Amino acid sequence: MSVALFMDHHVRSAVTAGLRRRGVEVLTAREDGRATAKDEELLARATALDRVLFSQDDDLLAIAVGWLRLGRPFSGLVYAHQLKATVGELIRDLELIAKASDPPDMRNQIQFIPFR
Repeated sequence: MSVALFMDHHVRSAVTAGLRRRGVEVLTAREDGRATAKDEELLARATALDRVLFSQDDDLLAIAVGWLRLGRPFSGLVYAHQLKATVGELIRDLELIAKASDPPDMRNQIQFIPFR
């Protein structure tokens, strides 16, 4: 089984397009009608859809850490700092996570990329 991804509304379209070319199941916040949703809403929506959220937003990372501390379940977060990963690295690492993980492996987990 593989992991489906939910992309934060700030993720560059080149990352989403690259993942789709590689056969990764991706849904963007914009496609889901959540282009202006707040960060906590995005994490809740990804969880409701059983998708792992990808974000480069520090505030969203802080929310996920808070949920972990509170024991509030979520489907998983993959985080990359905005200035520390190229589009190619993001595509490579997100593809690896999506294809090598199962949804239960990612629940209540925060993964940091790029792996390098």
